[in-house]
Amino acid sequence: MKRESSQENGTLKNRMAEAANMPKDVVLGVPIVTLTGQIEVDVENYRGIIEYTDVLIRIKTKNGQIKITGKNLQIAYYTNDEMKITGRVEAVEYL
Repeated sequence: MKRESSQENGTLKNRMAEAANMPKDVVLGVPIVTLTGQIEVDVENYRGIIEYTDVLIRIKTKNGQIKITGKNLQIAYYTNDEMKITGRVEAVEYL
């Protein structure tokens, strides 16, 4: 019996979400990252904070990490599944 790779499994879940007309973030558990210019980042569906300084914030997600670099970075607030980061955002990377 053939085992599905994680990529095939993700594609199958993606197609199922589309067919069921359900939001992909709910079905796939992927993060939603919303940038407001270079001054604010909203992150939803994260798992935890790995590193937090005023120039670097690393966030754990289901599929890896999100690395945010900049100046005067601050986590304005966070809940179990959402956070707002403010400051001068220079880069957002998916690792």
